[in-house]
Amino acid sequence: MVNEQASPMANPDVPRQRLEPGDVIDRFVLVERLHQGGMASLWSVRWDGPTPPEFDGVPLLMKVPRIKGGEDPATIVGFEVEQMIMPRLSGPHVPRYVARGDFIRQPYIVMEHIHGDTLRPRFDHAPLPVDEVTDLGARVAQALHALHNQHVVHLDIKPSNIMLRASGEAVLLDFGLSRHDQLPDLLEEEFTLPMGTGPYMSPEQVQFVRNDPRSDLFALGVLMYTLATGERPFGQPTSVSGLRKRLYTEPVPPKVHRPELPGWFQEIVLRCLEVQPERRYQSAAQLAMDLQHPEQVQLTERATKARTAGTFKTLSRWFKAMGAEPTGDATASEQLSRSPIFMVALGVNNNTPDLDRKLLATVKRILQIEPGARLACVSVMKTARVGMDKLTDDEGNSLHVKHLVAIKHWARPLQQALRMDDHRLTFHVLEAPDTAHALVEFAHKNHVDHIVMGARGNSALRRYLGSVSAQVVAEAECSVTVVRV
Repeated sequence: MVNEQASPMANPDVPRQRLEPGDVIDRFVLVERLHQGGMASLWSVRWDGPTPPEFDGVPLLMKVPRIKGGEDPATIVGFEVEQMIMPRLSGPHVPRYVARGDFIRQPYIVMEHIHGDTLRPRFDHAPLPVDEVTDLGARVAQALHALHNQHVVHLDIKPSNIMLRASGEAVLLDFGLSRHDQLPDLLEEEFTLPMGTGPYMSPEQVQFVRNDPRSDLFALGVLMYTLATGERPFGQPTSVSGLRKRLYTEPVPPKVHRPELPGWFQEIVLRCLEVQPERRYQSAAQLAMDLQHPEQVQLTERATKARTAGTFKTLSRWFKAMGAEPTGDATASEQLSRSPIFMVALGVNNNTPDLDRKLLATVKRILQIEPGARLACVSVMKTARVGMDKLTDDEGNSLHVKHLVAIKHWARPLQQALRMDDHRLTFHVLEAPDTAHALVEFAHKNHVDHIVMGARGNSALRRYLGSVSAQVVAEAECSVTVVRV
């Protein structure tokens, strides 16, 4: 990153004592210095006295910026940014915030200490198996979706800023370069050159746009590319001119480095690395969905690409890039609202033709006003809780395939009427003994924003036993529209 002026809020000329184990700062006792970086020190700390009940049993970490005078001004401003953002974040994908200290006496942030390594050591073993890379990518995409939902674009996604909890969730670290929709952007106000980590910066970051969540998806594409191939798609530039090359040059397709990589993996990664944000995945949730369901990825020319663009095409892109001005009109919240995931639950064996038509009309109306939405067509094939399941019908045809064909047949008029791109539509047959639970679990795992489903008539038995639609309405975390004839 390149910086030009210091933050007016910080005073790097104030003398500060060297911190030592045993020192007490605002009732936090420094136990051990865990890391001494160029920008900050990390200390394990404990409470000086009885631990407040809300933090009992939580291991604590204190982050202290390095301020001696003559430090990089962006380090100081970035720490202020992190102090503003962290108290507003929650959930398993970020460290739990505890306390902060101001620059007048001693700046610091105390947060949950997450034990373990970042993803950085894994890069020493790249290339990794594609299943491992895909799993890591899906976990990070889910973490990004949670972050974007809290109005934050990270803008520095890289291996050293990602950890995994023992429970498996990815945790995002270091919000010093981040942008919060609802807070002042101190970095944008005070500096006039691109901010980020060279290999992972998106084209729009190079052009000074800091509010687009799709920048984080570009960085995740770089991360997956490198883990899968052992190579960086755009090298390791150290100058602005080097960074600008990604505005008009293409990365070498991953399969050139590793021919055994599946086409769907190359499709996903190259889509993440598109120069124009509108050609990438439009939300982290949509990216996570493809990574969790690779068999549903619709392949384009990206999947079989075997070389980069020729000289003439690259030159043409260079001229276009020189005159292009990014709009940067989408905040994290706005971009998420433009890119929802809808799910329609179809009862292959139970729906009547009238109910199917009503469902189709309802979904069509929704998609007409949500051009950036993605639709998952889902059917549940009930299985026995105990005993053997019948996998074929009386003619020997696969019941799973029969369900899949039925939901694709239902969606065909939708595709034709709305001219939907293949990547906006996926089909899923779930096998489970409990239909409602399977639908709710699918919606949760894939960050579905809205479920549309049909409901049959209100018989006394159904009211007594409880209908599938009623259970989904009661248990789903998202909006649910129930269609009746």
